[in-house]
Amino acid sequence: MNLNIRTAVADDCQRLLELINELAVYERAPHEVTVTLDHFIEAGFGLNPVWKAFVAEVDGSIVGFALYYTRYSTWKGCRLYLEDFIVTEAYRGKGIGKLLFEKVIEETKNGNYSGMVWQVLDWNAPAINFYNKYNAQLEEGWLNASFSTEQVKAF
Repeated sequence: MNLNIRTAVADDCQRLLELINELAVYERAPHEVTVTLDHFIEAGFGLNPVWKAFVAEVDGSIVGFALYYTRYSTWKGCRLYLEDFIVTEAYRGKGIGKLLFEKVIEETKNGNYSGMVWQVLDWNAPAINFYNKYNAQLEEGWLNASFSTEQVKAF
């Protein structure tokens, strides 16, 4: 297996969106993915990029990625936020996720962030077990809150 972990480029976005949809299906929310390819590219590689990512390639094909951005905490300062992290099902269990995750940890360390944060669904036992291997702190007691585009427009 010829594995390469590298920084994502705009030409990767179509494949990243495919993996995002795969992740959404796994997370039982495929209808929630509404971002367009054009918006996704602009948000990552336009005039004011808001996200970065690492991709995992096997023999030149992208099989996983970790997408992140800077989040600001009034309590902790700048923190790296891991938004999405996926290795396509056929390549799981081969150490690819470990390498991607550790690349993001390196980025956190080298970027002088005050820490790294992410979310995991409480029923996602494989992911929880993965994070437990790193002694990650899994928090209880916080509920996610959001507004949709429609709700914001209706305000």
